[in-house]
Amino acid sequence: MDVWFYHLTAQPLEKALPILLERSIDKGWTAVVQLTTQERLAALDARLWNAGDESFLPHGTAAEEDGALQPIYLTTGPENPNDAEIRFFVEGAQVAPVLAAADWEYDRLMVMFDGNNDAELQAARLQWKELKAKGLALSYWQQNENGGWQKKA
Repeated sequence: MDVWFYHLTAQPLEKALPILLERSIDKGWTAVVQLTTQERLAALDARLWNAGDESFLPHGTAAEEDGALQPIYLTTGPENPNDAEIRFFVEGAQVAPVLAAADWEYDRLMVMFDGNNDAELQAARLQWKELKAKGLALSYWQQNENGGWQKKA
């Protein structure tokens, strides 16, 4: 399992995440996005319904009670009702508790953090050290000024 750290520097999460989710769906993957607060979950839920000029990203939350059918599932907990291949951890959501509780295997874990938010930056650094110590394969990607990604480590 790969763990990729995505350092947001040019665009906010609300703009960058939908692009990565769309790429995941294009690969045929289902996804889980884990946030830390219900307020941010509600804001992202609304944002994904209007992800592009003429499109939306199909998704759901526990409120819809059909998580197994959702291509993208939004949560604040460790569940994986859609048997996702990729899981996004945003706004400081912690990877280790999900790995400890998981009975499923992901192809990729994505830790996205805002480089302009000191708390998220510090949380990402701590997670990097913790996951590296566990022997996981880590990659670090930094956003360029155009919103693209460059692999740095």
